[in-house]
Amino acid sequence: MASGSNWRSSLGATERYANIEKLRKSNEAMGLSSTGTAHKTAFDTEADAYNTSASREAYDGACNGIITVAADLGHPDTIPDTPGISIGTYRDCHYLASGLVAEVYRSKAVALKVITETRDVEPHNPAREVKILTEASHSAIIKITETFRDQEGRLVLVFPFMPLTLAKIIGSGAVADSLTRSCFHDLFSALEYLHASGIIHRDIKPSNLLLKSKTGPAYLSDFGTAWHPTFSAVDEPSSHKVLEVGTTCYRAPETLFGNRSYNSSLDMWAAGTMLVECLRNPPKSLFESRDTSEDGNQLGLILSMFKTLGTPMKDTWPEAASFSTPPFEWYQEFPGHSWEELLPGVGGDAKDLVKGLVCYESGKRLTAAQALGQHFVSRK
Repeated sequence: MASGSNWRSSLGATERYANIEKLRKSNEAMGLSSTGTAHKTAFDTEADAYNTSASREAYDGACNGIITVAADLGHPDTIPDTPGISIGTYRDCHYLASGLVAEVYRSKAVALKVITETRDVEPHNPAREVKILTEASHSAIIKITETFRDQEGRLVLVFPFMPLTLAKIIGSGAVADSLTRSCFHDLFSALEYLHASGIIHRDIKPSNLLLKSKTGPAYLSDFGTAWHPTFSAVDEPSSHKVLEVGTTCYRAPETLFGNRSYNSSLDMWAAGTMLVECLRNPPKSLFESRDTSEDGNQLGLILSMFKTLGTPMKDTWPEAASFSTPPFEWYQEFPGHSWEELLPGVGGDAKDLVKGLVCYESGKRLTAAQALGQHFVSRK
């Protein structure tokens, strides 16, 4: 291993990128950054280690040390022994993660979601989230146990604390086949229940699937941007829903081309892209996407979709002809890749499930009930 002033010349781009990927996954999985900003943070962190380290040993130690610290912060059995803050009647509350409108804390066996943004940030609606979760009764949907106002008058939602997320599992390496089957059975079961009531979750992603242990069970969480046929009717009529929903690489294509009449199949696309990520070894997102706050994020995601699956045509995506911004004749035509290329070594049952979920035409996607009956996740 080279050291001294010439160590950088022996460090190839592939090795640097591998460290960036490890840092990104660690940041995402532990909730230290959002899915998009984690990528930029990882680049900046690796660059700092590269530019300031005096040797290859120091560089490797810097990168690995940051990853280890992140893992320790997210370890399911670790409760800091330092005093935490008080939130309402809950003592020793320790910070876990932040989102656009909320911060999450842990107090022993419960998680507290503190709504920090008092203004409505479309489509986030904490009051609607409370209503949906209070009504919901399903074994694979996280239960809300209490709501209250804290000392500053902020709304607080209380849930059972779950030590893991699917994102954390993905961030640690290959996902066991048994866990993938179990997680997606639970996810499809939760979605079948929600979709039967006309509810669209709208933010299906690995960090929103909570796990009680490394073997499950899994619970669907974070209903802050969910659409409800009654509770959302005034602000978001069914034919004029908000388009800025979903997270980066899990966003459904219909929202990228102006279809405000999308339905529950939007959740199934996201679930399909998640499944691809879990089936790959090592796990890797199906599409590339920047953070939603970055310029060109939407165009980048569209191009990644087209390069991966192929550019859609009027005969392969007929519904898109009625979208406000149809995708046809806009971009270079890409042939795309077969699922055999995208999922090498993956069994036929899993591939068949993915094919039924990740397709442009929303009406051809499997419903949650149909997905639940597929051999890959079926428990019959």
